[in-house]
Amino acid sequence: MFLRHKKLELITPDQALPGRPLEMPVADKHTVLGTPLKGPWPAGFQVAVFGMGCFWGAERIFWELPGVYSTSVGYAGGFTKNPTYEETCSGSTGHTEVVQVVYDPSKIQYEDLLKAFWENHNPTQGMRQGNDVGTQYRSAIYTTTDDQARIARESLEAFQPVVTAARHGQITTEIRPLGAYFYAEDYHQQYLSSDKNPNGYCNHGPNGMTCPVGVARTN
Repeated sequence: MFLRHKKLELITPDQALPGRPLEMPVADKHTVLGTPLKGPWPAGFQVAVFGMGCFWGAERIFWELPGVYSTSVGYAGGFTKNPTYEETCSGSTGHTEVVQVVYDPSKIQYEDLLKAFWENHNPTQGMRQGNDVGTQYRSAIYTTTDDQARIARESLEAFQPVVTAARHGQITTEIRPLGAYFYAEDYHQQYLSSDKNPNGYCNHGPNGMTCPVGVARTN
């Protein structure tokens, strides 16, 4: 019971594990898209970061969107530098599981990414997503520009009436500027791709609510 309670409470910086100086090694190329997994990115491309619970299924949602150049999974929102998966799951890093999305704004807009985000998980559950419980599963939008911050908050305000009409509660999604993004271990990257675990665990999919921003749809 104590462990369960601990995993539902965000830690403070002085409680966080120290982490390590070296990044997690990952493959050079995206398993599905064939693009680089790390920057530098092409000129004019932008980066968005989303937490939707388990990052395996969340990443697949975004790599399937036209205009997305690359995706990766990692940890953000906390304090521990270059944490491991086990450390993050312990609740002792402050991080949540996230997807980094690199996209071409001439082909897909930030609003479209937000639409995919809002419509494919339950953003009202606090420190959990479905049966996955813990601070590492909290819903989050970490913004990389002032425009993203504004658009993200406007999208939340537009989506809340839809969520309320569907008899869900208040949206608990955390929206704040991205501090640092740390890549997850290589075996987590594109985990649900056809050459890795196409039938692996995934609790993401349409939630039956339509967000009135953007134009993107997922299957």
